[in-house]
Amino acid sequence: MIQLLLPVIYLAFISLGLPDSLLGSAWPIMHIELGVPLSYLGIISMTIALGTIVSSLLSDRLTLRFGSGRITAFSVFLTALALFGFYLSKEFWMLFLFAIPYGLGAGSVDASLNNYVALHYKSRHMSWLHCMWGVGASTGPYIMGFALTRGEGWNKGYLYISIIQIILTLIILLSLPLWKRRENTETNSSSRALSIMDVLKINGAKEILVCFFAYCALEQSCGLWASSYLNLYKGVGEEQAAFYAAMFFIGITSGRAISGFLTIKLNDIKMVRIGQAIIFLGIVTIIVSSSAILSLIGFVLVGLGCAPIYPSIIHSTPEHFGRDKSQAIIGVQMAFAYVGSMIMPPLFGVIANSITVALLPIYLFLLLIIMVAMHERLIKKVSN
Repeated sequence: MIQLLLPVIYLAFISLGLPDSLLGSAWPIMHIELGVPLSYLGIISMTIALGTIVSSLLSDRLTLRFGSGRITAFSVFLTALALFGFYLSKEFWMLFLFAIPYGLGAGSVDASLNNYVALHYKSRHMSWLHCMWGVGASTGPYIMGFALTRGEGWNKGYLYISIIQIILTLIILLSLPLWKRRENTETNSSSRALSIMDVLKINGAKEILVCFFAYCALEQSCGLWASSYLNLYKGVGEEQAAFYAAMFFIGITSGRAISGFLTIKLNDIKMVRIGQAIIFLGIVTIIVSSSAILSLIGFVLVGLGCAPIYPSIIHSTPEHFGRDKSQAIIGVQMAFAYVGSMIMPPLFGVIANSITVALLPIYLFLLLIIMVAMHERLIKKVSN
């Protein structure tokens, strides 16, 4: 029966990605129509990020009480309502208001779904599911572009995604008996929700949290600043630089599709180490590159290296810390991921503005060192 649930979970991961790239793709038009500065994008994105952090930290308590299926259905529905609110928004304050449930819905479903897959499915499915997130994130801007080219406006783009999310909510609701059947076989009456302090006391928890923080900081910093690095430092034209930067995300998405097959023979620890080695090779290529093509190869390699790390770390959590603690730890991991994504890319922006954007590969290398050191320290601790 659990295999019947797989298509639903794949759809859920696509739905996770669909809204993620909408705001960035539509904001150049949105801010003009709303009459606010371009910089106000940061207010909305920060609000969404804070919501995801809060709901990620609450995911253990909520999942224990309601189950992964119900949490997933409610979270997708909450996201659908928030996106419908974006469709209705005519003023910036309305957008800000609906960004709150947007973030709260995204964090809960992300943590709960990742833990459910880590507990019940093989590593290859974790990689392929996160590949589906990339498919969703790549499809979102096309749907928004469809609305804009038809002259329907950015509001209609949000409406289309909202309708898709509502349909998915209905599909998940119909599949709830499958979720419950699996969860009922593993119900532990002695299970209790763990606080952040409880999680930090677990052997190896601090290491995996810092490791995850560093990884997500590296991924987001590279994705956000690759285009500026290529344009301002390597002299690549703006349009070409944007295309090259997009290849980084293509590297992640295609890399996760490939990683799914590699995990049939390799365990999660080896996949993380291989990913880290490829990131190192990519960073070195960027540093020594004397042409735009070599820089492109470097960023694609960094993307390919990133591909197996996120899903492999998540999937290995129950094995490293125990099935009874995995939801709490994954929830805090998600929170650390969002904090890293929220803080570290803007920090490099300060560095680039104050010194030079040429320091991007050095910045990525320092984050890689932290990630590798923490992961190796974790393996040493949990192996003893």
